[in-house]
Amino acid sequence: MTAKPVIGVLALQGDVREHAALLERAGAEPRPVRRPGELDGLHGLVLPGGESTTMSRLLETFELLEPLRGRIAGGLPVYGSCAGMILLARQVLDGRPDQRQLDGLDVIVRRNAFGRQVDSFEADLDFAGLEGPAVHAVFIRAPWVEKAGDGVEILARVPDAAGAGDAAARIVAIRQGPVLATAFHPELTGDERVHQLFVRMVRDA
Repeated sequence: MTAKPVIGVLALQGDVREHAALLERAGAEPRPVRRPGELDGLHGLVLPGGESTTMSRLLETFELLEPLRGRIAGGLPVYGSCAGMILLARQVLDGRPDQRQLDGLDVIVRRNAFGRQVDSFEADLDFAGLEGPAVHAVFIRAPWVEKAGDGVEILARVPDAAGAGDAAARIVAIRQGPVLATAFHPELTGDERVHQLFVRMVRDA
């Protein structure tokens, strides 16, 4: 692919503008997505953070749930951050009974695993496949991956450092084929390396 890949950003909730800005800096053409017809012509899609149960309901309200499932099953590259990771998982712990999933990743995630809003924190992560310094990650009511299937590549874990407690060594970034997910919000720090990785994945696909 020589031209800029067109990458949608699900624009129902969350850091839509921030993701779009980093995608543009990473060499893509971002496009907001609110309706099923806006999935047409996309080379990839970003699912931003937000509130996963609300986003799940909005996907149904805007009739995007089944079309998105179909596109992901068909190989559309997708990147989900925080709530996006939860939506992409095949199973969610501590979620609502009516929460719907996109089944894009063979993982079990724990919703709000790190605690409430007041327990939000930041950490420097070693992120496999990214050059340069550690990734400074911002976690806001974030999930973690409780269990990953055999086909899932683990890209980053919380450092096993003093004071990490139950969060130590928890999985917070993963990839399975054309699907990428992080428990943290790279769009909030301005570090575009995760988005660059995703744009490369889109081009490779």
